[in-house]
Amino acid sequence: MGIPDAEDHGPPDGLPDLPPEWGRVVVPDDASALAEEARQLRRELRRSRRRATWRRRLGLTPRADGRPPLGLPVLILLVAVLTTLGGLAAVTWPRSSRSGASPTVIPYPAATPAKVGPLPALDLVDAEDSPVPLRALLPAVILLVDACTCADQVAAAAGAVPPGVSLVTVAGGRSVRPAPSAAGAPVRALADPAGGLRAYLHQPARPGAATVLLVDRDGAVVRVLPVLNSIEEYRADLARLAG
Repeated sequence: MGIPDAEDHGPPDGLPDLPPEWGRVVVPDDASALAEEARQLRRELRRSRRRATWRRRLGLTPRADGRPPLGLPVLILLVAVLTTLGGLAAVTWPRSSRSGASPTVIPYPAATPAKVGPLPALDLVDAEDSPVPLRALLPAVILLVDACTCADQVAAAAGAVPPGVSLVTVAGGRSVRPAPSAAGAPVRALADPAGGLRAYLHQPARPGAATVLLVDRDGAVVRVLPVLNSIEEYRADLARLAG
């Protein structure tokens, strides 16, 4: 057991005066009772020496004149550089596709758009503003000329359309555009005030180009060309319409 001080009347015999905030001081009879406290103290001293050594090596120890340590700006700069490099690596690191396949490239204009269903019961208008059921003209080659006059394309189609197949030109709005005179099949000029045919095809008008729609007698869409370049693109399909 330790020897307590005498009722706070001063330190035990042989001890110097101790600060009053230390409170009651007990001196153990056996010094081995302080072994654990001694180990903790030595461990804390070693930790403090290691910190001081590393701060000295890195130049983080304050200088004698009170100015900031020389190594502090270097350390801040090093952290900033490492952070920047980490961000660049995260942005530029190549990522593999989830599907493992190469990206799909869709050409413009597409030769054949996505498949559409049977031709709906659309009513267009003629030059007298009278309704004309489009399905009553099947089978038909339908040229949407709301973005161009396309006289050459209409003339080429009139010369290639087989007997029994209607050739229809469709303009936008309510104004029917007169069909250019051409030898061959007669041309039925109509207008689509509501834009129902474009909406059905999901194909916007492209300036200077016609869109071609081939429909057989049952209303099935045989071919769609969003941008017509030449009649040779659909000449082989004309026989299917006449069959």
